[in-house]
Amino acid sequence: MRNPYQQYKKTSIESASREKILLLMYEGAIRFVKLAINAMEKNNIADKGTYIGRAYDVIMELNNTLDHEVGGELAQNLESLYIFMTDNLTKANINNDKKSLEDVLKILLTLHEGWKQAVEKYKNEETNKQFKDVENK
Repeated sequence: MRNPYQQYKKTSIESASREKILLLMYEGAIRFVKLAINAMEKNNIADKGTYIGRAYDVIMELNNTLDHEVGGELAQNLESLYIFMTDNLTKANINNDKKSLEDVLKILLTLHEGWKQAVEKYKNEETNKQFKDVENK
């Protein structure tokens, strides 16, 4: 039997909007990079590798979901950043390079904030559009 928290988490993810899932993916990658940095500082090689691997997987999934036809130059730029980050994660893991992890973390935090603002703006525009549609009826 599944515990109630796990069931709640599963349900909330399954019912989340695409925008919410995108933000959750960034939040997960950020958390995994922070955990990898912490493990590296404690010289816990196994956990460092595990968390870097998880961050890598999330970033690869973000890269795999890019729509180059719709996203154009933005999708190309994001792909370049994702490749840079996965390269840095690999470098961090092999060379025990904390700076590479910190570089990835900075990029993830910046992208997360940008997407968060874009989602909020989109939601506000949609809400305003709905109010105008109601007023015009």
